[in-house]
Amino acid sequence: MTALVSGTSPATTPTAQGVGPLLRAWRERRRISQLELSLRADSSARHISFIETGRSRPSEEMVLRLADRLDVPMRERNALLLAAGYAPHYPETPLDDPALDALRAGMERLIRGYEPYPALVVDARYEVLAANRGIAMLTDGLPEHLLAPRPNAMRLALHPQGLAPRIRNLREWRGHLLEQMRRQIALDRSQAVRALYDEVAAYPVPDDTGDEEPDEPVPYFALPLRIEHEGRTLSFISSISTFNTPMDVTVAELAIETLLPADPATVKYLQTLMS
Repeated sequence: MTALVSGTSPATTPTAQGVGPLLRAWRERRRISQLELSLRADSSARHISFIETGRSRPSEEMVLRLADRLDVPMRERNALLLAAGYAPHYPETPLDDPALDALRAGMERLIRGYEPYPALVVDARYEVLAANRGIAMLTDGLPEHLLAPRPNAMRLALHPQGLAPRIRNLREWRGHLLEQMRRQIALDRSQAVRALYDEVAAYPVPDDTGDEEPDEPVPYFALPLRIEHEGRTLSFISSISTFNTPMDVTVAELAIETLLPADPATVKYLQTLMS
């Protein structure tokens, strides 16, 4: 299993724009009017307008309240505070810091306990921080440049030398992953995710790639990942878990993805293979 390691997310830095334009950009991104935001934040549309135009400097409490009502990601809340002249409110603890020992141990137990089924931990840029033996099985034989120094889940899935040639419903699964990234880009301002999206979206897709149907119809309850392993087609449903009440930027950006077997044949095969 890959050990949990510290992420390398870019540090939050103040912007020359000031807090007003940043708040306006988040409000427009959320498609909320100044009046609606003022009602949510127990303020007035006039005050919101003054903040956005720079005529009024919001208090630290007001910045945090507006960020909460606009559902701004934790990292970007720190950026808003810095732009307003305040210190960051949320710490960003390296994942290998002793303060997060219990968190790392818990996630390691979780993905290890999920074996023989695949599970991994990723950060906000889809870098794989930990993975169990199920993931190692699926990625066995991939070229070293995709696995080191730190694999990226989107590159692993969509690169022509990665898992893409093994995915039996590549066009469907590729569309699902790209849409997932587009939703994240719409919610966040991450240039790293935007650059990653542009990269993986440009990967060529073989002309003869089609969505192959299983030999026996299966009543799937969600879009499956159908992937070949040693001559067999395995089917999985992806589930992603995050922390409900994070108080640290690092923790807020962690996600645990588990691949749930989608049919009895996949269950039987994995249990036999890894017993």
